[in-house]
Amino acid sequence: MLRGKVALVTGAGRGIGREVTLQLAQAGADLACLDIDPDAASETAARAQVHRVRAMPLAVDLAVVPAIEPAVARVVGEMGRIDVLVSCAGVIQTKPLLELTERDWDGILDVNLKGLFFCLQAVGRRMVEQKSGAIVNISSMAGRTGRPLAAHYCASKFGVIAVTRSAALAFAPYGVRVNAVCPGITDTPMWDQIDAERAELFGLPRGEPKAQFVRTVPLGRIATPDEIARVVVFLCSDAAAYVTGQAVNVDGGLEMD
Repeated sequence: MLRGKVALVTGAGRGIGREVTLQLAQAGADLACLDIDPDAASETAARAQVHRVRAMPLAVDLAVVPAIEPAVARVVGEMGRIDVLVSCAGVIQTKPLLELTERDWDGILDVNLKGLFFCLQAVGRRMVEQKSGAIVNISSMAGRTGRPLAAHYCASKFGVIAVTRSAALAFAPYGVRVNAVCPGITDTPMWDQIDAERAELFGLPRGEPKAQFVRTVPLGRIATPDEIARVVVFLCSDAAAYVTGQAVNVDGGLEMD
C-alpha cells in the first residue's frame, strides 16, 4: 500500500507514534523515526526493520525549533524524499486553569503546536516542490472541547486542527493532503500519566480516573493504539486520495461533531 514511500513520524518512540510507525512499515514505507528519547527511537526503528524496510532513528526535541530543519534535511539526504509526515509527538499536564504558569503553558504549546507547525512547514516545503504528499497530525478529543484541568493542552490540540485546515488549503494546489486524527481514551503511556496525575489531585486510587473516563465512552471501552494507527495509515494512503482538511474522531463516540 505504501511500498516505495518514505514516512517521517514524530513521537515514534512510544504509544500511538510507535504503533503508527510499525503499521506504516508493515504497509511497506521506509521510516524516519523521530523522538526526543534516542533509545526509544532506535528501538522503534529496529522493530520496523523486521518488515524489511529502511528505518532510521533520529533524536530530536521538537520544542527546539532550530533542530527541526536539519533533521528534516538529514532525512531527505539519506532517504531521498519524504512522502508522508505523521506528527504524533505530544506532552500533557493535569493542572487547574487558575494555577497554570507561563512555563506550564510554554511547555505544552512548544511541543504540541509550535514544534508540530514548524515540522509541518519544513516537510511541507519538500512536498510542495515534489507536488505530492500526505500529512496527518494527531490532535485529540481535547481539541474538540474544553477541559478545566488541561486548558493549555486543549489550546494546543484545538490549534492542531486549525493548523491542519490552514495547511490543507495552502497545500491543496500542489497535491498535498493534510488531515488530523482526534483520538479518545487510548491505552498509552500518556493516559497512564493522566490517570496518575488525576489520582493524586483527587485522592483516588490509581486506575479509577481512567475508569471514570472509560465509563463515559458510548462504546464502553478504551481504544488500543492499533485502532488509532489504522485510521492514520488509511489517511496516509492513496485510498484517502480525496480526503483533506478533515479532523477525524477515533474516540468510541465521545465527540460527534
